[in-house]
Amino acid sequence: MRSGLTELEAVLAVTRLGSFRAAAAELEMSTSALSQSVAALEARIGTRLFHRTTRSVRLTEAGERFVSDVAPAVAGIRGAMERAGESADEPIGSLRLNTSVGAARRLMKPLLIPYMQRYPRVELELVTEARMIDIVREGYDAGFRTQDVIPGDMVAVPTGPQIRHAVVGSPDYFARHGRPRHPGDLTSHVSIRARMPAGHIYHWEFERHGETLTVAVPGVVTLDEPHLLREAALAGLGVIYLSEFDAEADLAAGRLERVLEDWTPPFERLALYYPGRRHVPAPLRALVELIKEIG
Repeated sequence: MRSGLTELEAVLAVTRLGSFRAAAAELEMSTSALSQSVAALEARIGTRLFHRTTRSVRLTEAGERFVSDVAPAVAGIRGAMERAGESADEPIGSLRLNTSVGAARRLMKPLLIPYMQRYPRVELELVTEARMIDIVREGYDAGFRTQDVIPGDMVAVPTGPQIRHAVVGSPDYFARHGRPRHPGDLTSHVSIRARMPAGHIYHWEFERHGETLTVAVPGVVTLDEPHLLREAALAGLGVIYLSEFDAEADLAAGRLERVLEDWTPPFERLALYYPGRRHVPAPLRALVELIKEIG
């Protein structure tokens, strides 16, 4: 007799993601195979679990009761399987992480590559996206973000140095337009603005000796990715405000020059974050231990 665990995982994935196609991709199944699994389970228990239309998928009333009953049991089975794997000499299993592109670039060499080299039996999946997501609802074990945006109910493990922003431009731009000496001078400069994932234009933030300023810089060019901002600045189109990490190679080579450095003090660090719960899977626990080891 079949255990039905595959069908239960399929139902829970469709419930969480609201889509048969997305659930099939997550479970590495074809959409038709996943649909057949759900249909087989519905036939076995004698009730329909989902209302399906061409535009939406939602639980029936019976489906809501069913998911409420089985989700804790499936989570318990997953936990038992993970704990059984912990008796091995090294972590085994999967680890799904979500972060921004900039954070992934910052963390890859000092942290993630050493992790993968140390624990080759862990299946690591790293997904990058600009928007802040609910990692639990979307099926991730953990994420990396700056400490200031991590939800308060999450466990946070800081990693790496504090982050600084930098205001930079090309030598040619500064030769033509001069160098701003105060954040207020930026209103008479050509700036390349950044659009944030939530859709708003980012206002540049400064602080010196306890004085804080926020400048809504003018500009005719607006971009939404640090690499694009950097390319525009290298072309002499204007000054930009971005992470020091994204500009350091160009600053070292003289392709970009920095201004207002004393107005951009360090602020938040990146942190690994994950739900506070009694059992932490072995692959995630190993990552936490590595972060504490390397600092």
